[in-house]
Amino acid sequence: MYDFKFADIGEGIHEGVVLKWEYKIGDVIEEGETLVLIETDKVNAEIPSPVTGTITKLGPPEGEIVNVGETLAVIDDGTTTEKPVSEEKEENGASVVGSIEIGSEVISESNESEDEAKPLLQKVRATPVARKLAKDLGVDITQVTGTGENGRVMKKDIHEVGKQTKQVHQEKQIEKSFIQMPTFDKERTTREKISKLRKTIAENMVLSKSTIPHTTVMDEIIVSDLVDLRRSQKQLATQKEVKLTYMPFIIKALTLSLKEHRIFNSSFDQETDEVIYKNYMNIGIAVDTPSGLLVPNIKDANNLGIFEIAKQIQYIKEKALNKKITLDDLRDGSISITNYGVFDSTFGVPVIKFPEVAIIGIGKIMKKPVVIDDEMVIKEVLPLSLSIDHRVIDGGDAGRFLQTFKGYLGNPMLLLLS
Repeated sequence: MYDFKFADIGEGIHEGVVLKWEYKIGDVIEEGETLVLIETDKVNAEIPSPVTGTITKLGPPEGEIVNVGETLAVIDDGTTTEKPVSEEKEENGASVVGSIEIGSEVISESNESEDEAKPLLQKVRATPVARKLAKDLGVDITQVTGTGENGRVMKKDIHEVGKQTKQVHQEKQIEKSFIQMPTFDKERTTREKISKLRKTIAENMVLSKSTIPHTTVMDEIIVSDLVDLRRSQKQLATQKEVKLTYMPFIIKALTLSLKEHRIFNSSFDQETDEVIYKNYMNIGIAVDTPSGLLVPNIKDANNLGIFEIAKQIQYIKEKALNKKITLDDLRDGSISITNYGVFDSTFGVPVIKFPEVAIIGIGKIMKKPVVIDDEMVIKEVLPLSLSIDHRVIDGGDAGRFLQTFKGYLGNPMLLLLS
């Protein structure tokens, strides 16, 4: 029998809602096939079966919450294990009360008085289910006060301590400033709970702004040659079933710029005072969805051509809008781009996606009068905003990075020749 637990899938996710069971009790499932679809506060995760076998038990029904460490399914994979005592008997039957003993040694003699002696042996009355759950959630069971018969530690006690530990951990990461809200007229106002995704976005924004000292550099690029190049290649792109926007060119320019300024492709570990340089280029794109903002990234974008990048952009946007984004799509970003030009905006001050060290904001391309060789001419101009982590990137670094970035977009043939 294989007891398949809901494991820690990262990104600070501690629980999920069972959306759909793909199999039922008695079905045979192959290793790697999707067992269940679980909604978390960030993504809808397809959980595959770790083994091949017959399903003998399933976890919570659809619509119910499952916590990390709880059983998703018991699968008969042909292996034999000691038959587990049922949870009900373990938690309610007095005859199966277990205990654990913790201590590195036993004191046989002591010259100290009993009041002065410190016991090195501690017993905890707990079921094997509770002990296993505590281990999965990283809870020290010796610090849990049991509410069961004779002080026995129950599953609910473990979950309660786990929630408190999670809260303390989050408060250590983010120092929240609580402001006393004024009293509002209930008859003239409406309160509405925010979604799980919006709550996560809020927490991430607080984390970014409270951890990263932001500064933003703004500039404009003459991109008339880029506009002409895109216009000349739109027919070819259509033949290849590619939607050719300016974003693929911008991403290509960004990857080439990162090669020359690797500090922008890093993260800062303030616990060890180390800069973590990344040997990959995963470019994040902010996608506006009805549920909130998501920032999936294009993996290894430096290895892709313009048309390939365009296809990847469309692919991840469709995944985001259809709620198909996976945790892998969100992980391991290098640097992100937010395009507020699609909303007819010019400049903004984008917030860095933790733990990245920079983000680029793209405004609306507009025709503007500019001076070239002492003559006033009309050119297409692209507004840019570059927010940086001032702990590891200085203003000079940002200026040099923008010069490189502007060079590629101002002369787009370099994108094809580099």
